[in-house]
Amino acid sequence: MKIVFFGTSSFAARILEKLIDSGHQVLAIVTRPDRMKGRHLQPSPPPVKEIASRICPQVPIFQPEKASAPEFTPVLLQFSADLFIVVAYGEIIKKHILDMPKLGCINIHASLLPKYRGAAPIQRCLMSGDKETGITIIEMTPQMDAGDVLAMESILVPEEMTFGELEPKLCDLSVKLLFNSIRDFENNKVVRQPQDHTLATLAPKIVPEEEKIDWNKSARQVHNLIRALSPAPCAWAQISIGSELKRLKIKKAKVVSGISAPPGTLIDFGKEGWIVACGQDGLSLLEVQLEGKKAMSVGDCIRGIHLPVEMMH
Repeated sequence: MKIVFFGTSSFAARILEKLIDSGHQVLAIVTRPDRMKGRHLQPSPPPVKEIASRICPQVPIFQPEKASAPEFTPVLLQFSADLFIVVAYGEIIKKHILDMPKLGCINIHASLLPKYRGAAPIQRCLMSGDKETGITIIEMTPQMDAGDVLAMESILVPEEMTFGELEPKLCDLSVKLLFNSIRDFENNKVVRQPQDHTLATLAPKIVPEEEKIDWNKSARQVHNLIRALSPAPCAWAQISIGSELKRLKIKKAKVVSGISAPPGTLIDFGKEGWIVACGQDGLSLLEVQLEGKKAMSVGDCIRGIHLPVEMMH
């Protein structure tokens, strides 16, 4: 089967790697353009380009500003693809592109659709404290994440699990469902199940304003934000150390019940750990990254601070 792969993120890169390793015929890879990143604004390739350049340098890589732009149409047509596979690509693809491949265009989405349509389904699931999530493979339409379901499977989400722990499990599940779906297309055994659009919820991209912790929220809500954004970009709070304000990224924490104090109050900062009062209950910080420092355990962080500390809110 002749495949063109569309993807950008590290999630998409891991799936591409499994697809290449399996021996499927990937004729071309489409990903987003390099972006300027870092303090010196150096061009940074997307993860899909990085991994494709390493594991399949013979496969052409295309980086159009818009895959649906008219000038990119003949580029895609030359491959006479049977199937387009789209994973976390970052653009809503228009109908004339979706109609190109002989068998169709499918998308791997990291939620149980129609729940969490959009760019950040894994993070939004964790922020909401959901106890399960999963993978859905759909046949693509011009509407975002609204196509018929071809395959779906759920997994449980433990209440301490972070984004960094959940994403690889969903990637493994994606690969299993993808290979099954490709086999269904090859054997003409595809079964399509329409989504119930009345149940749709949205999972928009995480914006920087959402990363700052609001201690007025319950400890459970803050905990869910922390694990949704760990290991990156991380939920953060501002603290004062002596007279200096610093940003503190929090990578891991746990809820401590029975704490009643004004939100943001330091209940403990010492041998017993770093405990902060929230709007309901409290939060014990476990792994943090102080501005200008590397990530470390709370114990190591506390031992390195020799001035009065106050949590700002």
